[in-house]
Amino acid sequence: MLASMKCRSRAMRAASLAAMLALHVSAPALAEGNGYEPAGGAIGVALDQAKLIRVPDRVTTIVVGNPLIADISVQPGGLIVITGKGYGMTNLIALDRGGVPLLERKIQVKGPPDAVVVYKGVERETFTCGPKCEPRVTIGDSAPFFQRNLTQTTTWSNQVNGVSQLAR
Repeated sequence: MLASMKCRSRAMRAASLAAMLALHVSAPALAEGNGYEPAGGAIGVALDQAKLIRVPDRVTTIVVGNPLIADISVQPGGLIVITGKGYGMTNLIALDRGGVPLLERKIQVKGPPDAVVVYKGVERETFTCGPKCEPRVTIGDSAPFFQRNLTQTTTWSNQVNGVSQLAR
């Protein structure tokens, strides 16, 4: 009986190690290209990250289906910056002066590739890991964890902005 339990324990450890190794090896591949590239020609953006996309020269108007999922910032030289704001799928339409669509693409926003999600019962906490795990403010985390991290982040940001204002 004891020998059988030891074998199962070793097998479970080996399986866990193999899973962690597979995750570790695949994480850099996921991180390339700002997260991932979904199938079907969609533009893949990781949550809280940005991606540069070139648009046709004659574009005068850019429409985003759901700005809570992705935000667009127009840059000189026919570039736009797409920032992942929330999980999900939305779309981008670029129009010329006459309202003719020049570009139509889907945008898919997923969680950041370096995130580790910890569940404590029904409570969820998200951390950014590499090389040290730190808590992060992420949509979907439990309210106490989210609020605590948001308060700390806001306080830190206000302190940094206050110091930079004094330096001027």
